[in-house]
Amino acid sequence: MSKLEHVGGATSCDLSILVARTDTRFMLRTIPHLVRACGFSFARRFLMVDTAPLGRRFGRRPGIGTAEELQACCAQLLQAGVVDAIVPIEYSPHYRRRIYRKYFAGPMRQTHSHGGYPILGSIAALEESRADFLVHFDSDMLLYQEPGFSWIDEGIKLLREHPDLLAVLPRSGPPHRDGRLRQQEETGEAYRADARGIYCFKTFTSRVSLVNRRRFDHLLPLRPRLPVVELLRNYLTLQNTMPEWETMIGYRLQETAFVRADLTSTRAWTLHPDERGQRFEAALPDLIARIEAGHYPAEQGGYYDLLPDLWI
Repeated sequence: MSKLEHVGGATSCDLSILVARTDTRFMLRTIPHLVRACGFSFARRFLMVDTAPLGRRFGRRPGIGTAEELQACCAQLLQAGVVDAIVPIEYSPHYRRRIYRKYFAGPMRQTHSHGGYPILGSIAALEESRADFLVHFDSDMLLYQEPGFSWIDEGIKLLREHPDLLAVLPRSGPPHRDGRLRQQEETGEAYRADARGIYCFKTFTSRVSLVNRRRFDHLLPLRPRLPVVELLRNYLTLQNTMPEWETMIGYRLQETAFVRADLTSTRAWTLHPDERGQRFEAALPDLIARIEAGHYPAEQGGYYDLLPDLWI
């Protein structure tokens, strides 16, 4: 359990987990795992449910559930007490226009990125929460946290003490024996080690984050950085070339003094499984058990995308 108290006027932190029809085959295992692994006394734990038609990238994934299956999975998690609320993303034009006026520099109509990620849903989670801090996870994420350690407590402490931090994350991937962030180095993602016990990035990730909600407002408004003709095409037609939510935040990080902070601590880390299908689903209980115990193949060290052939 977290060391922070969350009563009266003390610090509060909510948990938001994004779910869609793509997640029905694994969310009943991953979401209880995430809540359990965080071990934190959240003020509120809610599912942000994306009910929109799937984009081209997500629509091709295997094992996509029906709307009814998604609803049943959410209800099961609510009934089991894993989460406290189910919040469908509101797609009414009135709601979209109202909150987009706050978050974007110009008119914008698209609710999803060109790849199908719910931009509106990411914003809706920030608006739905009433806590000081918000932890967000995509529902496919996996987390290790050492008993007695709280990455969220560490993150809140850092956010309180350092106004240049926009978001705090656990270490991305289990540690490599020499401490290198191998996947970031191989993909050319720039970062620097900081004496505060963090790696500083000018990029963002939508998969996991802890943010101070009021501080996030200082990043606004966001700009897609598209040519005017592309902005008009996105607004007036069904064609969609809108950047990813994390890309637009990354643009603003580059324009401001804010940075994303990944903890250097090896006591908590995340993994993102790209693989879907029967092999992954059959192996998932064992994967979760091994990760919660802090066990991983040595070759996985330094990589935040799960390398399935090493595990399965």
